[in-house]
Amino acid sequence: MRGTTVSPGTEGPPQEEGALPMHRLEVPMPNVLPFAIGTFDTIGAMSRASFPHRHTFYEIVHVTAGTGAHVVDLARWELRPPHLCVLAPGQVHHWEDARGLDGSVILFTDDFLLDHPGDRELLRGLSGRPPRTLDDHAHSRTTRLVADLDDEYRRGARGFETVLRALLHVLVVRTARLSGPGEPDAAPAPAPASAPVRAHAVAEEFTRLIAGADPELWSVRVCAERIGVTAGYLAEAVKAATGRTPGGLIREARTHEAKRLLARTDLTVRQVAHRTGIADPAYFCRFFRRETGLSPGEFRRGGDIHHDHRIPSIADDGRPA
Repeated sequence: MRGTTVSPGTEGPPQEEGALPMHRLEVPMPNVLPFAIGTFDTIGAMSRASFPHRHTFYEIVHVTAGTGAHVVDLARWELRPPHLCVLAPGQVHHWEDARGLDGSVILFTDDFLLDHPGDRELLRGLSGRPPRTLDDHAHSRTTRLVADLDDEYRRGARGFETVLRALLHVLVVRTARLSGPGEPDAAPAPAPASAPVRAHAVAEEFTRLIAGADPELWSVRVCAERIGVTAGYLAEAVKAATGRTPGGLIREARTHEAKRLLARTDLTVRQVAHRTGIADPAYFCRFFRRETGLSPGEFRRGGDIHHDHRIPSIADDGRPA
């Protein structure tokens, strides 16, 4: 399970000072699945953590009650239950001034999607969208579906893994159908029919690799070697499937991670540069200004953020990582 699922009480790798906490998925024994479901209370205090952190797993949150805000990457969303929110591995989030938070939390790793690999693309699309507000019909259907997931998980009857994957697939597809402000009622468009199947699979794996926070993977050559294709073929596949170049997508991923670190940590510009794979802070400043129109200092002071959501350094508050 690629080291993303650990038994309760297992210590994770040491956190680098000043880094955003990285949480792994803990699941009960002996039914070790890269999947867990429960309420905010049964999942535990980390499900409502008030300090910025990221996960190695996907998280679907069905909020049924509460006030406050959910801060995801650089966006702050006021809680207006009921709604659904999808988080992808590597995203930074926390709950701000949350009171009376109630609902269900579904956690699973990439490995759990083996029956429906196409759900990865839907989940990535959903993770970049605002929480989906549910009308009465959608809320009722979602509540029943989440209850079925929870029941299968708790009972652990024969074949429950397959049933869980099927129910999760239904939840992902139905969530993708929900529209947000100014969006049509439709799931994300499939890959163009003209794109060869293998090219689309290569492009999808490339997108998955660079979506994390590992600067070692922000290289066309490294990604091509990891996928097992040439850099030229990778460029052709990504261009055919997305209309963009691998280099452009990598610059976007690097810039987004730099924004996360500048907005959610007290790291220095030099440290942010290092964590985004740029050794020279001066070059990092030029790169950041070219990509955003702002210097790192201007961005941190709020030049591109409507509200400063940073909190005191998480390295100082003694909270668990």
